Amino acid sequence: MLISFFFKLREYKVPCTLRELLDLLRALEQHLVFADLNGFYSLSRAILVKDERFYDRFDRAFADYFEGVESLELDLSEIPQSWLEKQMEKLLTEEEKAQIEALGGFEKLMETLQERLKEQEKRHQGGNKWIGTGGTSPFGAYGYNPEGVRIGQKESRHRKAAKVWDKREFKNLDHEVEIGTRNLKVALRKLRQFARTGASEELDMDDTISATAKNAGYLDLKMKPERHNAVKLLMFFDIGGSMDDHIKVCEQLFSAVHTEFKHLEFFYFHNCVYEKVWQNNQRRHSETIDLYDVLHKYSSDYKVIFVGDATMGPYEITYPGGSVEHWNQEAGEVWLRRVLDHFDKVIWLNPQPEEAWRYYHSIGIINQIFEQRMYGLTVAGLTQGIKKLL
Repeated sequence: MLISFFFKLREYKVPCTLRELLDLLRALEQHLVFADLNGFYSLSRAILVKDERFYDRFDRAFADYFEGVESLELDLSEIPQSWLEKQMEKLLTEEEKAQIEALGGFEKLMETLQERLKEQEKRHQGGNKWIGTGGTSPFGAYGYNPEGVRIGQKESRHRKAAKVWDKREFKNLDHEVEIGTRNLKVALRKLRQFARTGASEELDMDDTISATAKNAGYLDLKMKPERHNAVKLLMFFDIGGSMDDHIKVCEQLFSAVHTEFKHLEFFYFHNCVYEKVWQNNQRRHSETIDLYDVLHKYSSDYKVIFVGDATMGPYEITYPGGSVEHWNQEAGEVWLRRVLDHFDKVIWLNPQPEEAWRYYHSIGIINQIFEQRMYGLTVAGLTQGIKKLL
C-alpha cells in the first residue's frame, strides 16, 4: 500500500525519496501510529515532506489516494450569528444592478446627502431615495448602489461606498502568529545586509586562535561587534474594511518581518494614507501620529513597504475630503507622493490576486503613483519587490 501511496506523491510532484519511504516504514514498524488516519497523515507528512512549499501538493495527493476513507462535515458554529439576523437585504440580479445609476460625482453625492438629511423625518427601508436599509438608495446600509455613502453598517457587502459614516474599530495585526510557511521569511532574507557595528561583544574565534598562538599559547581573547542586519525597514499596513479578507496573509507577513529585521517600524492606515497614521488600532482615534513627523523622524535610507489591497473609491485618492472616515484637507495622492519623494526605495504589496487588479480603478491609480512598483503579496511578488528595494 505504501508503495502505491509513494508513487501517488511522486505523481503530484512531491519530491520524496526512497530513503524517506523506508523511514516511514520503520516508523510504522515501531507502531508510532496504528489504525489512525489523522495520525498517519501527520507522521507521513513529517517524514516525506522536507519543504513546507510542498504541503499543499502532499494534501492533494493524500486526499486523492485516500478519497472516501473519511468525510468532512461543515461546522456551522463558525458562521457568525449576525449573518443570519438581517431583517432585510436587497437581492438584485446583475442586470438590475446595472440599471442603478450613480449620482454623478463626489461633490453631487455629498450635496444630495445634505439635502436628504434636511428632508427626511423617519426611518425608511427598501426604497431608492431616503437614507435607510435594504434598498437601492445611495445612502444607508445593507442595500446596493454602485456609488454611495454607507452609514452605520459594520461590514461592507458590495464595497462600493464612496464614504463611510461610522466609527469602526480595527484589530492590531498579531506579530506572534506563527507563519504557516517559511517561504515569506526566506524571501525577506534577501533584503538583509549584514554589518558589524557597536560594542565588541561577540567572540572572534579566528582572531583569538591566531593571537593565542602568537602569545606562546597563553589565551588572548579577541572580541568583535555582533553581526546584525543593517537594513532599516518602515512598513505601512492598510487595516480594516476589505483588508479583513486578507488578515491571515498580512499577519504572516507581519510575523515574518518581526523575525527578520532588527530596525523595523510600522504604522497603520485605512484605504489610503493621509495626514495621520497610527500604531495601535484600539486607540487610533486618540493616539494618531502626524505623517509629517514620520517623514522628519526616519531618514531617506529606510526601505518602505506599503501593504494594502488598494481597493477603494477613486475619490479617496484623488480628492480632498475623499477619505471615508474624516475630512482630509489634501488628497491622498498628495500624501503618497510626499512619502515617495522622501524615501529612496518604496514599494506596494497587494494581497488582491493580480488577475483582478484591472477591475479596480483605484489599484491602477495607486500603481501609477508608485510608478508600477506594486507587487502581489505572494512569494514571487515579494521577491520581485525586494529586488526593487535593493
